[in-house]
Amino acid sequence: MLPFKVTPLKGFSAINLFGIIFVCKGVMIDKVMLNHEAIHTAQMKESLYVFFYVLYVVEWLVNLFMYGKKAYSNISFEREAYTFQYDLKYLGIRRKYYWIRKI
Repeated sequence: MLPFKVTPLKGFSAINLFGIIFVCKGVMIDKVMLNHEAIHTAQMKESLYVFFYVLYVVEWLVNLFMYGKKAYSNISFEREAYTFQYDLKYLGIRRKYYWIRKI
């Protein structure tokens, strides 16, 4: 993963697109943020990238009806990444498709 200093979507400090992290100008990337994005990269790889984005958007749209403004935080991919972002050894023990348990 290579972090680039580029402004991502409004309201986000960083975004991971196909394993490349785009970061807002002035935002410092720490180990926790890198781990969070590395978890997303692992999710992308096991979902063959395209399916990650399709599932992400579909789940976000469904969650909009169920959770409203909390749709993003209830996406299974985000739930896994936020749950384990502080465990810097997580990727070494992570089971494939763990995010499915977070649906």
